[in-house]
Amino acid sequence: MTTTTFDDLDDRDVGLAFADGDEGALREAYARWATLVFRLAYRSLGNRSDAEDVTQQVYVSAWRGRGSFDAERSSLSAWLVGITRHRIADAHEARARVRRLEESLAAEAAAAPTATAPDDLADRVMVAEELDRLEPVPRRVMQLAFYDELSHSQIAERLDLPIGTVKSHVRRSLIRLRSRWEVDDGPRRA
Repeated sequence: MTTTTFDDLDDRDVGLAFADGDEGALREAYARWATLVFRLAYRSLGNRSDAEDVTQQVYVSAWRGRGSFDAERSSLSAWLVGITRHRIADAHEARARVRRLEESLAAEAAAAPTATAPDDLADRVMVAEELDRLEPVPRRVMQLAFYDELSHSQIAERLDLPIGTVKSHVRRSLIRLRSRWEVDDGPRRA
């Protein structure tokens, strides 16, 4: 791959170089349009770290899918905005899934009998096993969230992590736990 100086190139030429796999064009596309992508994400999501995550996802997706970019049909900036809209929608859906999961778990916890039943013990063992499978940082985040009942901001402060990272660890861990429960619940109830 050749490296090109992009200062004098117009947006179309940057788009063509990007589609050809020129890494310099990726850097130039980021320099020209990352602020736009970030602003769109931030306006929709209202959270800086989520907007930063979306911005990163947009450029990773664009680079990986650059073969589908057609400079004859669209400008690179318009194509990036399209990807941004999809990633924002994905972020909203992920938030909704986490909210539904949290509500479901809260409802189950509220409806659970106070005495420890064998099923409760089995669930606690399964949760502990699943937590043990996590990497050290997500495991610690989940322990602080569920055993110590700390908020996301308290966990972020205690572990010196960005709050968006804490939320991402919680979200991914809850999704993993839920999918594990769905798989494990299937055969027992049948």
